[in-house]
Amino acid sequence: MREMPTRFALSLVVNLVCLVPTASGQDDPGTLGQRLLQQPEVRAALAAAKEGEPEVIDVQARLCEIAAPPFKEQARGDAVKRLFEDAGLRGVRIDRVGNVIGERPGRAARPNVVFSAHLDTVFPEGTDVRVTRNGPVLTGPGIGDDCRGLAVVLGVIRALSRASIETPGTITFVATVGEEGLGDLRGVRHLFDEELKGQIDRFVSVDGTGLGITHIGVGSRRYRITFKGPGGHSYGAFGLASPVHALGRAIAKVADLEVPAAPKTTFNVGRVGGGTSVNSIAYDAWMEVDMRSADAGALAALDRRFQAAVDAALAEEQARWRRGTLSVEKAVVGDRPAGATPEHAPIMQVAVGVSRALQLPVSLDEGSTDGNVPMSLGIPAVTIDGGGRGQGAHSLSESFNATESWKGTQRGLLLAIALAQR
Repeated sequence: MREMPTRFALSLVVNLVCLVPTASGQDDPGTLGQRLLQQPEVRAALAAAKEGEPEVIDVQARLCEIAAPPFKEQARGDAVKRLFEDAGLRGVRIDRVGNVIGERPGRAARPNVVFSAHLDTVFPEGTDVRVTRNGPVLTGPGIGDDCRGLAVVLGVIRALSRASIETPGTITFVATVGEEGLGDLRGVRHLFDEELKGQIDRFVSVDGTGLGITHIGVGSRRYRITFKGPGGHSYGAFGLASPVHALGRAIAKVADLEVPAAPKTTFNVGRVGGGTSVNSIAYDAWMEVDMRSADAGALAALDRRFQAAVDAALAEEQARWRRGTLSVEKAVVGDRPAGATPEHAPIMQVAVGVSRALQLPVSLDEGSTDGNVPMSLGIPAVTIDGGGRGQGAHSLSESFNATESWKGTQRGLLLAIALAQR
């Protein structure tokens, strides 16, 4: 671990800072970042973040070489727990579902800001997760999504410590499980439902690369549809209704669904399977389907049409052959709530103001992240990118260009400090 050349024994004292705008504009949340930059100790922390970026990059690569496939994040979680402990966080623990949690107490317990990133990747067990480097470019599965987020979380903790920043409120750092795929946000749901229920005032997740701010949470419904029938020999039992043929009919109907461009509403048949052999009429066949929209009404309407398409496919296959009774099971395997943090909300004004104070571009986005859960509950929440530039997210050739990636770490740091004000 490379230490900073100097340490600062300073406390952060910011007078008249709050997140509620007033008529005078003196406490305008949009200018909070700029006002914090006037504090020498804040500038010292930002300098520490920039100076420590090579260490952040090293952490990013090391964590990414610890496999964290869906539902098997424990090894990476154990590594993050040790890093949290080494960084001096209090109450470091792994909760019942696998989230790693550590606290940096402020002068008061509230407001409590959760600053998080997710542990899991989309890649299955056995994937080669070695990271290669070519100058500033790191390549490896998950290097940007979300090894970058985890590294930024650690970078923020270390910069706060090295500048001896004391915040009025508490910052709780979390590495969540289950953000990707069929994890269905189980980690962040557990935070709000049980582990930190009623204790979270503001929520930030760091997810992916770039410098965007996500304030619209795209909801999703995910199904595993399974057609079943008696099955039989492809020649001797010819004429039986086939689950595979029913599945094909359903996929064709789904592919022909029309969806609105605004609000953006999407669907995808992501995986299919079933059957026994090439010379057997299948006894089962299945597909996994993902549907998304930021508008709950549009998503519900698509869901109804999707289910009607599945039912029609079953009826058509049954009518075509008239032998062998088919059935269909519709199992919900994912249900992410839609939500949004309005642009005029104080937390959004702070996030935008922090970017502007650091002379960074402002890009407002929508997406599906851990932030969906607090947004749906009406709790102030944003998701920020972690800096740098990424390509090929969710692919084996995913890459991260670390050129000026310190800007993302600095923004995360200043936002954490700003949101921990009373």
